[in-house]
Amino acid sequence: MAHIDLGNELPGIRGLMAYRPETEKPLNQLAEVLLRSDDSTLSRGERELIGTYVSYLNNCFFCQNVHGALAQHYMQCEMKDIDAIKNDFLSAPLSAKLKSLLAIAGAVQKSGKHVTTELVEDARAQGATDREIHDTVLIAAAFCMFNRYVDGLGTWAPQDRQFYINRAPQRAVEGYAGIDLHK
Repeated sequence: MAHIDLGNELPGIRGLMAYRPETEKPLNQLAEVLLRSDDSTLSRGERELIGTYVSYLNNCFFCQNVHGALAQHYMQCEMKDIDAIKNDFLSAPLSAKLKSLLAIAGAVQKSGKHVTTELVEDARAQGATDREIHDTVLIAAAFCMFNRYVDGLGTWAPQDRQFYINRAPQRAVEGYAGIDLHK
């Protein structure tokens, strides 16, 4: 049970958004732009993976599983592959560019001041553009906020990870903006 009475039984951020619909729209619009816009050179799967990794570092079960399931859907892999990336992305079969961006995301999760010139220079050396670096930092910062929102109010999350995997294809089609919270 959440720390406050949300007046609904929806899990994670969905329950919070139903509780305060006036904040739901801008939060979902931010997620839509960061994770789904077509003008990014990072794939939807890569962007979802960045959010998943930050959520993992923040130990936010709900967010790392929602977005991990979306990442595995977009990347056409298994959740065990996403788990392996979360545990040791440097050994994972990812591009050097994505590894450097995940390193930046991990630094943001600690503190924005942990993003160093060296991390940015490494990302550029691996082919990351300034826009990709910008978006990585913003995704990581936004997920820190989302994770703290979800866990700070003690929301509940389905513990069966298959729940998230089963919902990922529907979420991939619907996106974040205009989402029906009760589906």
